[in-house]
Amino acid sequence: MTKATTKVSVGKNLKTIVLVQRNLAKRKRAEWRFRAYGVSAILFGLACLLILFSDIIGKGHGAFLQTQIYLEVTFDSQRLNIDDPTSDAQVRRANYDNVIAQALSVQLETDNKATANKAGSPITLSAIEKRQLLNLISSGAVYTIRQSLSDNPRLLNQTVGLWLIADDDVDNYVKNIGHDGKGFSSRLNNQQQEWVNNWIAKDQVRQVFNATFFTSGDSREPEQAGIRSALVGSLYMLLVTIGLTFPIGIAAAVYLEEYAAKNRVTDFIEVNINNLAAVPSIIFGLLGLAIFIGFFNMPRSVPLMGGLVLTLMTLPTIIISSRAAIKAVPPSIRDAAYGLGASKMQVVLHHVIPLAMPGMLTGAIIGFALALGETAPLLMIGMVAFIVDVPNGLMDPSSALPVQIFLWADSPERAFIERSSAAIMVLLTFLITMNGLAVWLRHRLGRSYQ
Repeated sequence: MTKATTKVSVGKNLKTIVLVQRNLAKRKRAEWRFRAYGVSAILFGLACLLILFSDIIGKGHGAFLQTQIYLEVTFDSQRLNIDDPTSDAQVRRANYDNVIAQALSVQLETDNKATANKAGSPITLSAIEKRQLLNLISSGAVYTIRQSLSDNPRLLNQTVGLWLIADDDVDNYVKNIGHDGKGFSSRLNNQQQEWVNNWIAKDQVRQVFNATFFTSGDSREPEQAGIRSALVGSLYMLLVTIGLTFPIGIAAAVYLEEYAAKNRVTDFIEVNINNLAAVPSIIFGLLGLAIFIGFFNMPRSVPLMGGLVLTLMTLPTIIISSRAAIKAVPPSIRDAAYGLGASKMQVVLHHVIPLAMPGMLTGAIIGFALALGETAPLLMIGMVAFIVDVPNGLMDPSSALPVQIFLWADSPERAFIERSSAAIMVLLTFLITMNGLAVWLRHRLGRSYQ
């Protein structure tokens, strides 16, 4: 080999190395961009999730606190119009609004005396101002006074200090007071703000845990509204859905996967099941409206009705996830069982279903969690009705948690926005708990085939 040939060969090798290095650098840059796109997508998703949770928590955390006002209440028998405090009928019919008005008048006279000492002249209020003063106390305060008298009849004709629930406008004002000493005052005039600020200065206004939010049903007054009736109604519907969907879905999946012959009929059924899983939920509401209410004449706005509609909506998802779990069982398990002389039913009951159960449970729980958050199908069957009482059974009128959120979000009062966000937090907590339970079941019941 001559020197010229050697130089040409070395030159070609150098050129090839340079081309490979350039191509390698180009592929590395492309891979880096691809990874950057993936990381950016994840960060964007996390940012959206963070914004969502921040917005919900920021708006809803205040609903777990309730503003109360301290007043010296006199249980005057003449104002209450009762003479026997041990009589439940008299205690229930007593005029507690009159007592609250008298307590506010006494409080106002005390405040006016202090003001008069500074300004030199007493302050008198018109009838309108007295009505505005009475509006600072919630109409639900009568229940607190009645319960106090019912628990202790000796309070009749005595004066005691009670913390009474404030009106929702006062509640909003107190919760939104900033560093400048001013709060949200769209529905409180200057005089009412002055009264509230005076009581705050005297420590006659406090905020406590809002137990009413969890123990009461819906109400026209935001400070008295709770989620208990909607939460109990959702639990009843979920029980109906679980009781029907889980056995029917697993039985259908086992039959289609283990026993059904592969022909056009089963192919037609499989295609329809897959299509039903992608049908909008409101279509199932229309289906339930036509079948259960229109044909079977079942009552509207009851948990049984809602549970049946959610069963129709959840069933395709359960069947698909259960079939996927059954397919994931290795064929060697079946072959080994058949080799030992097991029958078809023994193979399915003793080996296939136990091994597929973690996947079945995971799909079922996620399906139930999705059903719990559905609103559209429930609106079609009348679950949007205003229900105050807590349901005691499957046939009692009830609401549902997502429907309750929809109603509160549609209300014009500002306080209902706070409560709708708090109800969303409760619903999200329940859904996250169910998803966590699905993950735990998968790890707890999962088996290794090696």
